[in-house]
Amino acid sequence: MNGPDLLRRHAGRLDTKVGACYPGSHAIFRGHDLHRDLRELDWVDLYVFGITGRRLTPAQVAMLHAIWVCTSYPDARLWNNRVAALAGNARSSANLGIVAALAVSEATVYGGQAGMRAITFLQSTRQAVDGGAELAPLVLAEARARRVYGYGRPIHATDERLPWIMELAREHGLDDGPHVKLAFDVEKVLLPHYPQLRMNYASLHAALIADMGLSPREYQLLRIPTFLAGMPPCLVEAAEKPEGALFATPCDGVAYAGLPRRAWPGAGN
Repeated sequence: MNGPDLLRRHAGRLDTKVGACYPGSHAIFRGHDLHRDLRELDWVDLYVFGITGRRLTPAQVAMLHAIWVCTSYPDARLWNNRVAALAGNARSSANLGIVAALAVSEATVYGGQAGMRAITFLQSTRQAVDGGAELAPLVLAEARARRVYGYGRPIHATDERLPWIMELAREHGLDDGPHVKLAFDVEKVLLPHYPQLRMNYASLHAALIADMGLSPREYQLLRIPTFLAGMPPCLVEAAEKPEGALFATPCDGVAYAGLPRRAWPGAGN
């Protein structure tokens, strides 16, 4: 089917398997009546069901809750929270501020893209090892060629969230999945050569979610709210401050190394 025929095929209609709303009657969510069949579902359970079309176990849902809780830092200095806070201080819409903060949470070095690359690396590496490849050469080649996402952390090499998440993973029986084991094995390979490349949060939660059977694309959708709960406190507090006062920087606080001051034609100086 060529382009015009394809467009005509879809003109005026929406083919969907995920659901539909019938105002005044009911709503369908992946084949279920949302209000009759799914109203008592945990929100995270519903969220994952919407992305994947399948249900996770109660232990897996509890693990996702913990992953999100343990990274909800209400610190306006963090790169994405700063966007939400500045929006609040500028008296912008709360929705706009939070959505903008979520958008920049896709950062490559320490945001969503890092997690995406971490889960992709873990899944592809596991396939290679299952196929007979040796782990150490794969990991060291990755480290030399680019960077091993999920290892290393700006400011401080130790990630304070890991022991708490692993404690909960053990409580839920999710601590010995193949990707979790692989994540720790990768760290063992890296540390003798790159002592600063300790495992960070991206690798651990990517491994836990990979063991739940999610693809990188599903993981990307699933992790959207990862930092969300830490954003509203920053916005609320910033909105209570005088407008423009948040992170105010005087001119003499800027280290300028550009061109010297010069006269502009017609400026009278």
